[in-house]
Amino acid sequence: MSCKNPRFSTPDGPVLGWQWQTTAQGQPYLTCELLGLWPHGFFTQQFAPQTPTDLAPILGGSSQRAYRLKQVHGPIVFTPQEIEAFRGEGFPDGDGLVTEEPGASVWVASADCTPVLVGDRTTGQVAAIHSGWRGTAQGATGAAVARLLAQGSQLEDLVFALGPAIAGEVYQVTTQVGEQVAASLQVCQGLTGDEAIALLQAQPDPPLFPDPQPGRVRLDVRQVIRRQLTELGVEEKGVAIAPCCTYQQPDYFFSYRRTHAKNVQWSGILSIAPRG
Repeated sequence: MSCKNPRFSTPDGPVLGWQWQTTAQGQPYLTCELLGLWPHGFFTQQFAPQTPTDLAPILGGSSQRAYRLKQVHGPIVFTPQEIEAFRGEGFPDGDGLVTEEPGASVWVASADCTPVLVGDRTTGQVAAIHSGWRGTAQGATGAAVARLLAQGSQLEDLVFALGPAIAGEVYQVTTQVGEQVAASLQVCQGLTGDEAIALLQAQPDPPLFPDPQPGRVRLDVRQVIRRQLTELGVEEKGVAIAPCCTYQQPDYFFSYRRTHAKNVQWSGILSIAPRG
């Protein structure tokens, strides 16, 4: 498989890596060692057209407790209890799910946007967030973190895995989009759009890259989310980024930017009991 498998380094040592798992039917999905406490998976296009209800048993969860939303590229967060209130009325509009008790799996769909899976190492609770550039500009991951903290989580207990998404080196957007996303970062507050873009392009592992076409930049959404989390106080060793690009790996991932087809792959995580 063509995904790289680097081990990122921090001053405290290596950050845990990524592994491919395979079902009995030979279908591959990706897991992150940082989320090793929780059954989880970033599923590939080989699982289409299965839904979270179909995929939940792979994580060991009940298909009756697989929760999803009608994703709308925003920062709205729901809990399973709140989703249950919509039964019979379709799925509520939102892009973040936060569990409240063990044994519930939460799911997001993506086809270039970033799927973010979160685990709380003390409470066992989890979150799943769908974050494209619009959701990232609106702080979708931060909204889910705020919900977890309101439910009793501590920031130092949270770990984050940012799954397969379109890589910054190939994701061309307008300069206006780049400015909107940059404005979500504290480091860019008070700067003009041009100043913010120049600042971010000059950073290590930059979230923005120059583009040869006038009025365009290249955007790495996952690097923006990583910086948002760091600004919230999350340690860098608590964030892992999948070494995979949906656009550049057509054998394993759907990419809307590549095909303009409305196909998705699912990512999900199962909550567990509190750790004693």
